[in-house]
Amino acid sequence: MTETTSGDDRSFPPALAEVALVEFEYGEDGGVDFEPYDAFDSAEETTDWIRSWTGNHELDGAAYRVFGQDGTGGLAALWLVRPGRPLAEQPVVFLGSEGESGVVAGSLSDFLWVLADGLGPMEAAVHTGWESYPSPALADLAERHAATARRAAEEIIKEAQAEFATFTEDLDALCR
Repeated sequence: MTETTSGDDRSFPPALAEVALVEFEYGEDGGVDFEPYDAFDSAEETTDWIRSWTGNHELDGAAYRVFGQDGTGGLAALWLVRPGRPLAEQPVVFLGSEGESGVVAGSLSDFLWVLADGLGPMEAAVHTGWESYPSPALADLAERHAATARRAAEEIIKEAQAEFATFTEDLDALCR
C-alpha cells in the first residue's frame, strides 16, 4: 500500500535521507551546487520562507516540503500539487534566492535520475544547455530507490517543465 500525502506529512523519504549522505562537489571546475537536508524544513520554517519569497503573508507554505538548498540559499522542494498522491509522486521544484524558479523533475524518482546525471536543482530548473557531471554513486542510489526507468536529465526536465508549464507564472502571481 502506498502512503498518500495528508495534512502536514513531513515523513522524510528514504531516498532523500540517502541523498543527504552524499557530498556534492562544486567548484571552479563545475559540479553540482546542492546541499541536501536530512529532514524537511518544519511547517513554520516553510511558511516563513514562502512568505518572505513572495511577500505574501496570506500563504502558509503547506504546498511545499523543502529538502535542500544551493550555495546562494535557493531552495529545492517537493511541490504538493497532486492531491492524494504520495510525496514521492510530487514534482520537485526550485525557488532561487534571486527570484528564479522552475520545475526540476516530475517526481522524486525522476529527481534521483537528474542528480545521477550530474545536475542539481538550480541547474535543472533555471539553465538550458545543461553541462552535467555524472555521479556513479548517485546512479547507484537512483537504481535502488527510483520507481521510474533511467532517462537522461534533459528529457526528465523538459517533460516536467512541459507538464507544469505555468509553475513560474502561477508562483509569480502569488507575489506581492
